Amino acid sequence: MKKSQFSPAQIAGILKEFDNGKTAEEITREHGVSKASLYKWRQRYGGMEATELKRIKELEEENSRLKKMYANLAMELDVAKYIIEKVLKPCDKRCIVQAVRLERPKDISKACRLIKLSRSSLRYQSIKNDGYIMERLEELARQNPVEGFWKCYGRIRNSGTIVNHKKLHRLYKKMGLPLRRKIKKRLPARVKEPLAVPAYFTQTWSIDFMSDALSNGTKFRTFNVIDDYNREVLFIETDYSLKSSRVIWVLKHLINRYGKPQKIRMDNGPEFVAKLSQQWSAANEIEFKYIQPGKPTQNAYIERFNKTYRQSVLDAYLFDSIDEVREVSQVWVDDYNYSRPHDALNGLSPKMYREQHNTKNIQPMGLRSAPATPALHYAP
Repeated sequence: MKKSQFSPAQIAGILKEFDNGKTAEEITREHGVSKASLYKWRQRYGGMEATELKRIKELEEENSRLKKMYANLAMELDVAKYIIEKVLKPCDKRCIVQAVRLERPKDISKACRLIKLSRSSLRYQSIKNDGYIMERLEELARQNPVEGFWKCYGRIRNSGTIVNHKKLHRLYKKMGLPLRRKIKKRLPARVKEPLAVPAYFTQTWSIDFMSDALSNGTKFRTFNVIDDYNREVLFIETDYSLKSSRVIWVLKHLINRYGKPQKIRMDNGPEFVAKLSQQWSAANEIEFKYIQPGKPTQNAYIERFNKTYRQSVLDAYLFDSIDEVREVSQVWVDDYNYSRPHDALNGLSPKMYREQHNTKNIQPMGLRSAPATPALHYAP
């Protein structure tokens, strides 16, 4: 409310002059007040003394201040109600009521009413038993320490246990199992060449080499072969030295077992560009699809598999002999093909995906005039 420039005593004196016979024009000219203000004062304060008029003015100012205070409190109350209704979860509301109970035990009903929390909800105790799910999560985390939440969820669902992913994630966080996320470096945009997914099994294979060392420092290599259709691991050959002739032996073994692929994707390694490999591919009508030098993303299927294999096997164990590498790799390959859910396969394992989606019946077609395949390090 705008404060008047005339004090209560001045207003009382002006009204007394008007009552004693002065005209409104004279009072307006003498005191510099408008006729509207004069008639308004006469209507509101006519017949009052200066002390009474002063008291009325104080009450009006107090009323204006209280109205402003009430408006501010009402706005703050609306904001608080919005936060309570839209932001606070029931568990947060229970914590607030418990804190009020310690300080003001008699105001529990009022506190529940203000934050819109029922008394039954306040005293509710869950009767759900999540012991089995938590034991399963702990077992999976111990067996597969490098796999995150979604892999555990896929394994549990594939084993036949139906559980909501939100509930499972709540238990997963409660148990402190989330993996530490690595911050990815921001790289400039690259031109990517999309890979075509084959229409059926044994149409396209991807092959690549990996290197590691035993506990005594002896280096060894692995020759990895996967099928691009369902990312199934066809073979992992492990030895101290793998030449092009050994690569041909492994490919012969796989062709006799699964059938002949139309093409095999690979990089420009010396074992792959050797004259023996070129002659073998031409004689058996298998196209060797070489990627461009320095473009590993063009062979992304096997590169992604190499990362998983290194994290789960090569970096997870300290090997003393080459036989240990072969045994652990075989166990992991069986789990990878039959149990481990794959993101690109809608959470199914490679074997499950092939059984459900590979409707084309492909009979294994061996090599023409192929010599006997040398014995490999373990039975297929």
